[in-house]
Amino acid sequence: MRTKSTLLNVFASYIGQICSVIIVLITRFFFIKVLSEEYLGLNGLFSNILMILSLVELGVGPAIIYALYKPISTNDKEQIKSLLSLYKKVYTIIGIVILILGLLISPFLSFFINEMPNIPNIKLIFILFVISSSVSYFFSYKRSLIASGSFRYILPIYKYSIVIISNIIQIIVLLITKNYILFLITQIVFTIIENILVSLKADKMYPYIKEKDIKPLDSKVKNRIVKNTKAMIFHKVGSVLVRSTDNIIISKMISLIAVGFYSNYFLVISALDNVSNQFFNSITASAGNLYATESNEKTYNVFRKLFFINFIIYMVFASGLLCILNPFIELWLGKDLLFSNSIVIVLIINVYLNGMRKSTLIFRDAMGLYYEDRYKPILESLINIVSSIILAKYFGIIGVFIGTTLCIILTSFWIEPYVLYKYGLKQNPINYFKKYFIYTLITIIVCFISSYICSFITGNNILILVLKLIISIFLPLISVIILFRNKEEYVYLKNQIFSIKKIVSR
Repeated sequence: MRTKSTLLNVFASYIGQICSVIIVLITRFFFIKVLSEEYLGLNGLFSNILMILSLVELGVGPAIIYALYKPISTNDKEQIKSLLSLYKKVYTIIGIVILILGLLISPFLSFFINEMPNIPNIKLIFILFVISSSVSYFFSYKRSLIASGSFRYILPIYKYSIVIISNIIQIIVLLITKNYILFLITQIVFTIIENILVSLKADKMYPYIKEKDIKPLDSKVKNRIVKNTKAMIFHKVGSVLVRSTDNIIISKMISLIAVGFYSNYFLVISALDNVSNQFFNSITASAGNLYATESNEKTYNVFRKLFFINFIIYMVFASGLLCILNPFIELWLGKDLLFSNSIVIVLIINVYLNGMRKSTLIFRDAMGLYYEDRYKPILESLINIVSSIILAKYFGIIGVFIGTTLCIILTSFWIEPYVLYKYGLKQNPINYFKKYFIYTLITIIVCFISSYICSFITGNNILILVLKLIISIFLPLISVIILFRNKEEYVYLKNQIFSIKKIVSR
């Protein structure tokens, strides 16, 4: 019964996510119609600047979450309280520091923009972004407790419910006032509401966290957190600089309007990414428990099956995006906001390359292997920034995205699985790269075939889009059945799907 309830709640959270994506797309439509593309570019730019400010966190969050896996699995309430007390102190300081840094940066915003737009109160707009970001840190410690346990699906339910309600209110605010500042204030209010609700839920689920008698953290646990945090500093810097510099480079070297164009594509891509993230994130705690309690051989077998599922998800994503991304943007916002096909292909390559890292990163996080590849993120971020700036100078906006492609291939693509296999799974990493090559070759062939078939379907309306979507999804799935029907990973996946169906139907 508990399993059935969990599955139904996960299903409900996915429904919430789909609804939230739809409402966010509707909000973006009205945003562009009511305000200009420059406001959209400003929105993307400021979001990226705030991501860079989040470097203040220095990776302490993931290090403490990793430390929570074992006490949660053994119900060690005293250690959980000690860890949360540390988490609360650290994240309160982080929130305050981000707020101060944001205020200090606000007079120098013109540095990040090629040509300053004719938008009033730009500094005030940026400060509102800073406030929205900083307030979340004051509640993060309780959110992370839920995220580390088996009830992780609760967080998306709260998140997407608030997203749906807040976006409806924001649309109303936009249509009535046409005021971007009020639009942002509405967002801040609902961010605070969501954090309060999650905090109250954590108190109800784990009432002992409100107790005042908190023991000092064990020195061994503290030393492990410090060690992982030191390693995560590099990971945090690398991750942020890779993910949040594209909009800044585009804004500085091309234009703020180009940032707005990209943000539309990024919104669609990130919506898909969030779908996969919810699946992969739900596995992290289980992977941590698996590593702590089972043999390397069993852990490796589970990883191989997860990597196979990872491949299927991102082959479908790549095929679907190739067939419908530009037609969808055109139908949604109009032809004037389209990128060329070559730019779209590079974006999809990056989606696939980043997506195929998910299973490796899940097990890397579960095993706490932050120290072993601590220098990789620095190399990754340097390659990304330097190559993106140089290529943007000669090739424009596509050069920025090619720079991201190069940094992934030259660093994360091979370093992350090498570290996982050598230090975590204790296996030969050549096995990983053989699988990766086969999966990627199949993905390229399937994407070519699905794109070729869809090219014969002319016109652009909802029915045509749905038809292309069906082709781009079912062709990869059929290829998986044909090519892998006798493989262990496929049999395992099929059995899991049937077992879920049986549980839900009871």
